[in-house]
Amino acid sequence: MNRTPVVFIHGVWLHALSWESWAERFASRGFLAFTPGWPGEAATAAQVRESPGSLGGAGLDVLMDHYAGIVRAFDVPPVIIGHSVGGLIAQHLIGADIGRAAVAVASAPVNDVALPSSPTRPCAPGQADGSAPLVSLSPQRFHHLVANTVGAEESDRLFQRYGVPAPRRLLADLGCGGAQRSPRAVADIGNARRGPLLLISGQEDRLVPDSATREVYKQYGDSTAVTDLKQFADRAHSLVVDGGWRSVADYVLGWLDERGIRGLPDAD
Repeated sequence: MNRTPVVFIHGVWLHALSWESWAERFASRGFLAFTPGWPGEAATAAQVRESPGSLGGAGLDVLMDHYAGIVRAFDVPPVIIGHSVGGLIAQHLIGADIGRAAVAVASAPVNDVALPSSPTRPCAPGQADGSAPLVSLSPQRFHHLVANTVGAEESDRLFQRYGVPAPRRLLADLGCGGAQRSPRAVADIGNARRGPLLLISGQEDRLVPDSATREVYKQYGDSTAVTDLKQFADRAHSLVVDGGWRSVADYVLGWLDERGIRGLPDAD
């Protein structure tokens, strides 16, 4: 029996291990779960922070091609679940008819939807060394920007386990600091043949505000393809890793089930 694969794509500021609980949860429901990291990403967040290696060269073009190759390699089209820039990649791929369905969690916006400008954003001009290939967050900054709805102790634990620096090149590709967004930060919103898409936002997200996700959702309004939106109250950008991760994961599992997408396709 062919089990349905799921490819999890992480975004900026978090390591691929940020999907470890989701992978276990989805596997328990019969899915084949895969959490491939970015090209050259070390095995743990601590190793990345200590020796980031080639991470600084990761731009949106590199990540798009990397994950497109992974998703296309499966005999059974996988579900694509992405967080942050991973959500942008998931939308791009499903819009190009790559994959069976997609879920974009706290996704970096696509097309002409821009993030609200703010001097507190970690990619703002003048923050850190503008010539450095990587932009790092301190544990305190991580708490303020990523895990702002949990306590300091939980935020510090999440940072130690999952927190990594972000490639400045990638942040520029996303339009941070007034940079011109990459032409690949797009999704085909008019493709009526694509698989179903679920957009998820946290209403207390300081990095990707709920308003940006709602604006992206409106762009899909004229398409006859399935596009759904789920907003989680009192949740931040850390909603895939913090203490409430399971409620988000289980919502996604339920949404997939409603669309007839199950780990074991012949299961009742």
